[in-house]
Amino acid sequence: MEASGSGFSGLLLYCRAGFEADLTAELTDRAARAGLGGFARVQPGRGYVHFEPAGCTVEGLARALPFEELIFARQVFPALPALEGLDRADRLTPIIEQAFAAGCPVDSIWHEMPDTNEGKGLRRLIKAVERPLASVLRKRGVLRSQAGGVRLHVFWHSGDCVQLGLSRPGERSEWPGGILHLRSPREAPSRSTLKLEEAWHTFIPREAWDTRLAQGMQAVDLGAAPGGWTWQLVRRGMYVHAVDNGPMDAPLMATTQVEHHREDAFSWVPPKSVTWLVCDIVDKPSRVAARMADWLEAGWCREAIFNLKLPMKQRWQTVYDCLDHIEERLLDARITHRMRARQLYHDREEITVHVERG
Repeated sequence: MEASGSGFSGLLLYCRAGFEADLTAELTDRAARAGLGGFARVQPGRGYVHFEPAGCTVEGLARALPFEELIFARQVFPALPALEGLDRADRLTPIIEQAFAAGCPVDSIWHEMPDTNEGKGLRRLIKAVERPLASVLRKRGVLRSQAGGVRLHVFWHSGDCVQLGLSRPGERSEWPGGILHLRSPREAPSRSTLKLEEAWHTFIPREAWDTRLAQGMQAVDLGAAPGGWTWQLVRRGMYVHAVDNGPMDAPLMATTQVEHHREDAFSWVPPKSVTWLVCDIVDKPSRVAARMADWLEAGWCREAIFNLKLPMKQRWQTVYDCLDHIEERLLDARITHRMRARQLYHDREEITVHVERG
């Protein structure tokens, strides 16, 4: 993406607060593997990272760090230099001038802030400036009805500091702030149910749900109790083998769509192959990854969604090692596949992985 006048200063990426160092480690490693250099400007707990090029261009970094492949990032886009020390009496003028100088028409404006308590406190300010800013930018020809889907991000670091960025379709998250907000169903046995629902929205195109999440499919939920993820599968009309020594939710069992196996999830083998395997077991990520590789290599499932619980330190290295183990196992077995991973909004100290066999 081109921006004339005032050039991009780096990539701005949102993440879960507290995971800035992990996102930085991921960006640095991925950039290095592409032969590029970069360094991060980051403050712990702020929920975002500004990643600047070193010996390369911002555009080069953006190509090497596509959003779809990033794990700890919720959103990414090339950003202009931050506007600091905004005058409370006139915050809009500097924003308008920088957006106009960028020389790139946009057809939407998103005001965003860090996903922190401090960031949420900016909502009233943002609401007050949204319409005036859009009105002026429309008159100046920056905001247009058709601009190829280019979006102007107005990221509020604080009340007196804002940073603008530009993004195109296919290179960004289409959810404000990179967050998909879902309502927790009252009928679900646990709030963990939202992890699986968000995973489907993240990894499976909505138009493919009727064929890939279809009624009558067979599924397995390893570590199922009390049934938060099983509930989602049942709601899609699937028959579920729930594997867990713990008790399952009674209303869920009353649907007659669930068969409860009181066995060890790490040793249980399905009587026949199924379409879906899901797993949210609290155990060492390397052990879970190895078991998921067993299932995928043996062909016991066609698609899998599972969580990897992360340690307190070296999270990126742990993630890389686990995904690399699965990748090597499937490549050695000559199994075509697609694997993606993301730290979802409803995840905490974990990431969610999706693997689809070819």
